[in-house]
Amino acid sequence: MINKTNITGIILAGGKSSRMGIDKGFLMLNDKPFVQYSIDALKPLVSEIIIVSDNPDYDVFGLKRITDITKDAGPVSGIYSGLEASKTELNLVLSCDIPLITSEVLQLLTNAIDDTSDIIQVESNGKSMPLIALYKKTVNDIFKSFLEQGERRLRVAIKGCNYKNVVLDEAFQNATLNVNTKEEFKQIEDAYYD
Repeated sequence: MINKTNITGIILAGGKSSRMGIDKGFLMLNDKPFVQYSIDALKPLVSEIIIVSDNPDYDVFGLKRITDITKDAGPVSGIYSGLEASKTELNLVLSCDIPLITSEVLQLLTNAIDDTSDIIQVESNGKSMPLIALYKKTVNDIFKSFLEQGERRLRVAIKGCNYKNVVLDEAFQNATLNVNTKEEFKQIEDAYYD
């Protein structure tokens, strides 16, 4: 059993969210902002939660907030910045737009920790989910060099590391739904109230 004192939670809330028109972490589901669901899922498993965002509105959650070291460089920079600020070797990374995420799903990631994988990501419906994943702090130098080369694609950065996927069975499929459009938001509401 991995001790939670060895794990930090990192929530990426830096997206511009051009398609939704508002900061996705503050979309509401059942009177609770999306980001709160990520916080609640992480809490039982981690010793500290860091929010990576330039938006000071996130300070209302009373958590450590840091800004991206490299601006406008997407999740590669967000993860790099979060890992830089983390004091632990193991880090659970979540985006702020997956309100159906559960501690149970994240526990599957921590259960899969081994000596060879630097990144352990969820795979759902045949798609790998690098923003529901466990990252070892050791990938930081790799991510940094990708950023220095101007590489912004997270999947490319992950392929530069040792990674494996944890395939979710059907019971957990909804837990990974994320929201980029108003249609997807409606899907999540339907799944939540189902």
